[in-house]
Amino acid sequence: MYVIENYSRLPVRFVKGEGVYLYDDEGKRYLDFVSGIAVCSLGHSHPRLVEAICSQVRELIHVSNLFENPWQEELAQKLVEEFWASGKVFFCNSGTEANEAAIKLVRKFFRDRGENRFRIITFGRGFHGRTYGSLSATAQEKFHEGFEPMLEGFDYAELNDIGSVIKLVNRNTAGIMLEVIQGEGGVNECESEFLKEVQSLCREEGLLLIVDEVQTGIGRTGMFYGYQHFGIEPDIITLAKGLGGGVPIGALLAREEVAQHLTPGSHGSTFGGNPLACRAGFVVVEEVKKLLPQIREVGEFFREKLEELGAGRVKGRGLMLGLELERECKNAVLKALERGLVVNCTAGNVLRFLPPLIVEREHVEEAVEVLREIL
Repeated sequence: MYVIENYSRLPVRFVKGEGVYLYDDEGKRYLDFVSGIAVCSLGHSHPRLVEAICSQVRELIHVSNLFENPWQEELAQKLVEEFWASGKVFFCNSGTEANEAAIKLVRKFFRDRGENRFRIITFGRGFHGRTYGSLSATAQEKFHEGFEPMLEGFDYAELNDIGSVIKLVNRNTAGIMLEVIQGEGGVNECESEFLKEVQSLCREEGLLLIVDEVQTGIGRTGMFYGYQHFGIEPDIITLAKGLGGGVPIGALLAREEVAQHLTPGSHGSTFGGNPLACRAGFVVVEEVKKLLPQIREVGEFFREKLEELGAGRVKGRGLMLGLELERECKNAVLKALERGLVVNCTAGNVLRFLPPLIVEREHVEEAVEVLREIL
């Protein structure tokens, strides 16, 4: 083998996808309830997305950010229209890049104002990426092991414990960064009251509120952005995963008065916001907006079916759900795969479900029947 073995791969080779199904190199069909870890939001080989990508490839795949890019403008407008305030967008290629950009923007915002604020509060079991800034923001030691020292400037609080947050605020604190539902940490949801207290604290102390929507954004939870469930108003959100429907793209969206501090030369990305990725993102956004009622309805049906299993605690919202077991779930993932169901294990004992947003009740019933057999 010529590929570095930094992934523990499952013994299946997928070679084709259609709708909510994947097919391996022997022709076996699998119901996909992972979606490339919340990436394939419209499922596999979605006709409109395929046509848009093919059409764009024939016209223009890439052009440098040295020039104006109408595809970026089109997609940025769509994203800002769903935001709570007027804002602007920076495009990159992934979630970790979007979070790196957010960290830089927070520091630049205060430095431009002559304030030495640079520390960011994040939360235990959170996950923000694997490059050094986003890795340092990730308050999980298992991801840090072997890569120390982490970057200075991050303080770790406990989720849903406002007291732990208040204790960390000092004159160098610049912002608070969180996921409204922690994905890699085990599908852990923020309490609504806690989020409102965090926002109030940010307003009182002049801090910026950054919401990592890499996994919760673009319809995954049943709202276009996950924070919209909770009535808060972040200053910055980060996006990736499902935004491109499988084509790599990330984005940072910030209130206009914050965004203006990313001035020419202060940050950039060679491939970020290329025509192909933005064309894909534009189609995904249009399609997902039409799917939101279905996502909420099917998500609630899925939750009810999981609760009926009685196998563990059900967590999450919309089509970002977790089933917390009282044992390791790695074996359950393998058993499901043998029966043609693709699911994921996170945080050791949480079965995570991230089906394509086009999933319907009949697919949920098919998945739950497999779960009933193996659990």
